[in-house]
Amino acid sequence: MLLRRTCKQVTHLVLQAEDSALPWPEKLAVRLHLLACKACPRFVSQVALMRRASQRWRRYSEQAVDREQDLS
Repeated sequence: MLLRRTCKQVTHLVLQAEDSALPWPEKLAVRLHLLACKACPRFVSQVALMRRASQRWRRYSEQAVDREQDLS
């Protein structure tokens, strides 16, 4: 079946989707796999958590630089 993906393929696609949009057949394949798999939705949640943590760290770092420049 064309839409059937392994966990390894899905994790690769999830990470690829962080950088660019997936074509609709790939999106559909990932969604179908996530409905049937117990582990991959956890991986998707972990990737989202890492993305949010990275964004917070970037904002924190930018604010720290701004504060240092204000003190100078």
